[in-house]
Amino acid sequence: MVDHHVFAVAFGVLGNVISFLVFLAPAPTFYRIYKKKSTESFQSLPYQVALFSCMLWLYYALIKKTAFLLMTINSFGCVVETLYISMFLAYAPKKSRMSAMKLFGAMNMGLFSLILVVTHFFVKSSIRIQVIGWINVAIAVCVFAAPLNIMVRVIRTKSVEFMPFNLSFFLTLSAIMWFSYGVFIKDLCVAVPNVLGFILGMLQMLLYAIYRNSDKVVEEKKVPEETNNPIAGLSKLGSSEVHPIDIDTDTDNNTKQGDKENDPTAEPDEHHKSLELSSKLHLDESPV
Repeated sequence: MVDHHVFAVAFGVLGNVISFLVFLAPAPTFYRIYKKKSTESFQSLPYQVALFSCMLWLYYALIKKTAFLLMTINSFGCVVETLYISMFLAYAPKKSRMSAMKLFGAMNMGLFSLILVVTHFFVKSSIRIQVIGWINVAIAVCVFAAPLNIMVRVIRTKSVEFMPFNLSFFLTLSAIMWFSYGVFIKDLCVAVPNVLGFILGMLQMLLYAIYRNSDKVVEEKKVPEETNNPIAGLSKLGSSEVHPIDIDTDTDNNTKQGDKENDPTAEPDEHHKSLELSSKLHLDESPV
C-alpha cells in the first residue's frame, strides 16, 4: 500500500526548497537598489502582494495545524518580503514611499486584519478552515494570473527579453510540487490554484521556445538602420567610389548620451527594463 504521508512530506520538502530559491530571486534587484541608493522606477506592489499571500497561507496553516511544511516556507516568505519592502521604503523617493506605505496599511494591515477578525469571530469553527482556504485560493489565482501581461508583451514584441526562462521554469516546478503535496494531504485549497500555476508556467516556457531566437533577428535588422557610419549609408546608393570624411561621431554620441542621462523623461535602459519587468513575475512566487 502506498504511504501517502511519505509522498506528502517528500513533495512538501521539495516545494520548500524550490520556493526558497524563488523567494530569493529578487535579491539582485534589491542589491541594485542598495548600490544606487534609489528604487528608480521599481514598484513595491509585487512584494506587498507576495507578503499578503504568505500571511494568509501562514494563517491557514496555523488554523489547520497539520500543514507544518506550509508554515515553514510561508514564515520564511513573510520575513524575506518584509525585508524587501523595508529596503524599498528606505530608498524610495517621498512620493513612492508614501504610496507604498498607504498600500501596506490598506492591504497587509487593513485587509488582512479584516479577514482575520471576520473568520475568527463571525465564522463557525466547523467551516473556518474551508472559508480561509477558499479565500486563499481566490487570491492565489489572482497572483498566478498576474504575469499574463508579460506573456502578452512577449507575443506582441516577439521577444522573450523580459521573461526569464529560469524563473518561469522554477515557478512551474514549484506549482508541480505544491499540487502534489496538496493531493497527498487531500487538501483542494492547496492543489487547485497550482493547476493554474502549472498551466501558465507551461505557456510561458512554450512562448520562450517559440520566440527565444527572435531577439537576434530583430537586432540584425536594426543594425543597418541605427548605424552612425556615413560611409555605410552612402554605399547603399550604388557602387560609385566613396571618399571617407572624418566626422567626430564619438563626440556627438557622447553628447547625446549625456543629454539622455540628464533628461529625467528619458527611457530607462534595456537592463533596467528587464529587471523591472522581471520583478512583476515575482508576483507569481507564492509557494501554494
